[in-house]
Amino acid sequence: MHDLPTPDELLAAVSRFLRDEAGPALARAAPLADGTALAYHSRVAANMLDIVRRQVALAPAADAAELRRLQALLGEGGDLATLNRRLAERIADATLGPETPGLAEHLWHTTLDKLAVDQPGYSTYLRFAPAETR
Repeated sequence: MHDLPTPDELLAAVSRFLRDEAGPALARAAPLADGTALAYHSRVAANMLDIVRRQVALAPAADAAELRRLQALLGEGGDLATLNRRLAERIADATLGPETPGLAEHLWHTTLDKLAVDQPGYSTYLRFAPAETR
């Protein structure tokens, strides 16, 4: 067992530091192009850390659910990457289409799971995502 702080807490602390302290301080200290660029890159780095935190927290469950949906939809086993390639091939060759039971639901849930990691503040995500994932 690891002692505190947890990896999530460490990532959150670094993200907060970059966004709330380092970025603004850089912008104030060097108000010309260099400071502005460094402040911007500080915010980008903080955003990347936030994405990593969400991915670590959310991806295992989302990937497992996606795999189950793909297995049911395609009627076969395999890993997530293989089944996603097969799904894309079947959509491309029109074996699967909008009328295929479960396809739209699968694509919608997969999209919401990806938005939960990449863009959790996106208005459509906020409107449709289950409350426990926001």
